Amino acid sequence: MNNQFKRIAIFCGSNTGNDPVFPIICDEVANVFVSQKIGLVYGGAKVGIMGLLADAMLKRQAEVIGVMPRKIVGLEVAHENLTELHIVDSMHERKAMMAELADGFIMLPGGTGTLDEFFEVYTWAQLHYHQKPCGILNVNGYFDHLLQFMDVMVERKFIRQENRDMILVDSSPVVLLEKFIAHQPTPLMKWMATET
Repeated sequence: MNNQFKRIAIFCGSNTGNDPVFPIICDEVANVFVSQKIGLVYGGAKVGIMGLLADAMLKRQAEVIGVMPRKIVGLEVAHENLTELHIVDSMHERKAMMAELADGFIMLPGGTGTLDEFFEVYTWAQLHYHQKPCGILNVNGYFDHLLQFMDVMVERKFIRQENRDMILVDSSPVVLLEKFIAHQPTPLMKWMATET
């Protein structure tokens, strides 16, 4: 791989879920990142998939940068052993800093917060606020229904197919990173042409 990524932000759950493969995928992601000298930017928690992923990276002496709102730090979920932990005042600041620090974005299994973070940076990409790749690691089909709904939005003319295709998807961390490396920014085509 000809990797040009210094850091990738990962959005994922503050719970571990009920699929035993979710913790395993954290080790796989860490192996791929370390092999390509990629650092991790994430939400800064020591719990859930977030904590497992951070620990997997730290165990391999890799860079791990956390960004966490002060209110959540107060709930004692902040990871104490990161390379860097940035404390910010709001969720908005968290997302903006993660976007600034990262060269690309990946969503792993998680809940509504994970979806919120990923779809914000994906929307920014559609509007050309950035040209960084946005990908989904579809572990054990976790995002199958979400991806099907994205296709419904294309069918109903709320998203262009070109914008739908901006989301890079794979079940393998290695293959997803290969897609990131091959990524070419999409021209600005957010709005549908009016049909007569």
